[in-house]
Amino acid sequence: MPEKKVPVKRESAGRGTYAVGDARRRKILDTAVEHFGQWGFHASSLARIAHDCGITQGGLLHHFRSKEDLLLSVLAQSEQHDVERLFGEEPESYAAYLDTLVALIGDNTRRPGIVRMFNVLVGESGNLGHPAHQYFKERYARVLRHTVDLLEAAVARGELRAGIDCRAVGCEQLAVMDGLQIQWALDPESMDMPGRVGDFLRRQYEEIKAPSAAGA
Repeated sequence: MPEKKVPVKRESAGRGTYAVGDARRRKILDTAVEHFGQWGFHASSLARIAHDCGITQGGLLHHFRSKEDLLLSVLAQSEQHDVERLFGEEPESYAAYLDTLVALIGDNTRRPGIVRMFNVLVGESGNLGHPAHQYFKERYARVLRHTVDLLEAAVARGELRAGIDCRAVGCEQLAVMDGLQIQWALDPESMDMPGRVGDFLRRQYEEIKAPSAAGA
């Protein structure tokens, strides 16, 4: 009786191929962060990014269709970390949310390339024709909306004073955090960015908390 042939499994080879592709994609994204952070979008080139990744420009375009596609992929990846920290769970209080915010800023001090890139691209994207203009416009609106929702919920449960301008409080937060971030990126040794932001947020919280929340 002829020996029955057992089919050879090729799953491990397939997984290995995907793993190599994923690792190469991550390398391209990480390298692009440094390039966009140093030179901005317009002065960065796919050829230089590919060279620093040890691949050809054609190899890079196998993963990303264009420089614009690469830029938006970089921004999406960098934001995912923040989304998971800030939007992952509903905070038990507005004060707890501020603690999470300060912790996130501490994380960002260990990702200086991301911070530099963010600052450079935000500045560039004020131009309506910039490929990240709509992204940053929507991002700021999304973050502000989330902050306002948390503030309004805190007012409703009595943690914060009734009648505060939640939108103005949220806008002030974003302005101070981004401003301190720019100063820190220019000279990281000049300040303790999480500490400075934390001081501001505590002062702001003291101004808007309800009298019944004193000592909270």
